[in-house]
Amino acid sequence: MFERFIPIMSNYDNINHLAERIDRPAFIAPKARIVFMGTPDFAADVLRIMLDTLSFSEVVAVYSRPDAVSKRGSKPVPSEVSKLAIDRGINLHRPTSLRDEEVQKELAELKPDLIVVAAYGMILPQEVLDIPAAGCINVHASLLPRWRGAAPIERAILEGDSHTGVSIMYMEAGLDTGPYCGVAMTEVASKTAPQLRRELAVLGGQLLVDLIPSILGRSAAWTVQDESQVSYADKIEKAELRLSSDLTVETFLRRVRASSVHAPARLEIEGKGATILEAIKYSEEASPLHLERAQRVEESQEGSESRGVDALRKGQVSLVKSSGTRRVYLGCADGSVELIEVKPDGKKVMPAADWLNGFPAKDGLTWV
Repeated sequence: MFERFIPIMSNYDNINHLAERIDRPAFIAPKARIVFMGTPDFAADVLRIMLDTLSFSEVVAVYSRPDAVSKRGSKPVPSEVSKLAIDRGINLHRPTSLRDEEVQKELAELKPDLIVVAAYGMILPQEVLDIPAAGCINVHASLLPRWRGAAPIERAILEGDSHTGVSIMYMEAGLDTGPYCGVAMTEVASKTAPQLRRELAVLGGQLLVDLIPSILGRSAAWTVQDESQVSYADKIEKAELRLSSDLTVETFLRRVRASSVHAPARLEIEGKGATILEAIKYSEEASPLHLERAQRVEESQEGSESRGVDALRKGQVSLVKSSGTRRVYLGCADGSVELIEVKPDGKKVMPAADWLNGFPAKDGLTWV
């Protein structure tokens, strides 16, 4: 199959009507026909960049997952890609499967030169992969071959990767196994999953637009993935992001940054649950408490003589007023974290201190 990746321009005449797209006097070359497949906000950002910047190609149709059912079950909720397609007046398809022969026939009748996939969430069978003349390519949010699979951004955060990125990959029947023709890289640093997702979507969309001409023209340089370097980004299960006082500070913060609606980073204080949306590491030197020490740490506990937040023991909670600002600190296995923003169960998003102010007693609080 790899002869498809050899940039021999003599094969160009065999790409159906692509052969007509050579610039010549008094001739207007027809635009390449692209079908886009995607579902969430990441994919919508990629599609938006394509629609706003592609001048030599045309997105003739968009495929997305069927509308979801709202939590209250009253109204179907279209995906972010579906919303964008409707807003831009693009032919929209929302099949329940691409294995259906009628769906495949309908797709083939669109005569796509290329299919672009970004977080579609649906398997493309070989019959679909074989439809477009230039194949199917995927905008994958990782530096392949690291993090093949469903949750590459979250896995990069949880594993403490220093960098991540996006790859433009030729699609095969295997899970993210195809060669890639371009990558873009960024630092992970302290970015959250939503922040990285937005950044990688922009990087991926721009990279995609730059590479589509060479992909259509068979001149793209493809790199086969090194199988010895493969790692898999399995879907994040809810239990994986559970927060507990047994965690180190770094693991606690990684789980918060990898948190999502589907797999939130949660904890309980005195039996009351909340999703932690933002937290930072407590640093005595950087904290306003460096001069004004915490006043709510229990002094009577064995082995704790310091009055500072750095003296918090594993499982302790401290609500501190410093320089007119209330702050919430938790004791972890090897240090302390400050909670910034939380969403208590059944309530709206609020500052962490506002949540703790609703507790009957504020001294001696614990978390597990």
